[in-house]
Amino acid sequence: MAKKVEQQKDNLEKTLWAAADKMRSNMDAAEYKHVVLGLIFLKYITDAFDDLHNKLLNGVGEFEGASPEDPDEYLASNVFFVPEKARWQYLRDRAKLPEIGKLIDEAMDAIEKVNSGLRGILPKIYADPDLNKQRLGELIDLISGIGFNEEGHKAKDLLGRVYEYFLGQFADAEGKSGGQFYTPACIVKLLVAMIEPYKGRVYDGCCGSGGMFVQSEKFIEEHQGNIKDISVYGQESNPTTLRLAKMNLAIRGIDAKIELGDTFLNDKHKDLKADYILANPPFNISDWSAEQLRDDV
Repeated sequence: MAKKVEQQKDNLEKTLWAAADKMRSNMDAAEYKHVVLGLIFLKYITDAFDDLHNKLLNGVGEFEGASPEDPDEYLASNVFFVPEKARWQYLRDRAKLPEIGKLIDEAMDAIEKVNSGLRGILPKIYADPDLNKQRLGELIDLISGIGFNEEGHKAKDLLGRVYEYFLGQFADAEGKSGGQFYTPACIVKLLVAMIEPYKGRVYDGCCGSGGMFVQSEKFIEEHQGNIKDISVYGQESNPTTLRLAKMNLAIRGIDAKIELGDTFLNDKHKDLKADYILANPPFNISDWSAEQLRDDV
């Protein structure tokens, strides 16, 4: 049974990728990944919001008398509040309109305004005139199927897997440059298994899209540990990649302190005493400012 479910998930991932890649048209993978991954993230936070919204509407147990439109109710449950015009169903109902790109950008902006932890993270690129709005509408229809008939942790796990799978596929599509934001999952899994980060501070000074942190969480779950026993610290020099990492970790519910900047030239965690360092530095970059670092402690 478990094998059959796993096979269904693998098929879903491959089907989604084939369809999404077909819609890419003339846009290269480096740009298109932000279009797709931003929508997957929006679908996830809306699914989580809808789940809690229904409980608040029904007022069962601890939710009796609570308002389903009070952002504080969602904050208390570690769920992002999604304003009405940013909810997935609202956008899906308007997916075929020519102004869908503008509506998505406005939705991302509205979500950031009401959730301080997401400020400056979400992509607002959908109104770009070069983005084919018909294809965008088709992409919304496609992503609408993710998480369908799943609930709670199952939906979260499925969406997390799809996000991670798409990161890997986009890295493959970008070729050599894809390594700047993604380390192959098999390598990450090996590093995590060797270091065994059960508890303490985990640090990645060139964290890319956050794969080391995601795999650390999986390792802890597989060994019946507690994810609350680790704290995550990281740094990434590319602001666009940093946004990918923060979305990736938000889907997983991983609380991380990730800063923007070059780890060598502008270390944002100078006083950190980490228990584990998990990193795959960009070894293929020849000009890494070695001359400026000769006297670095």
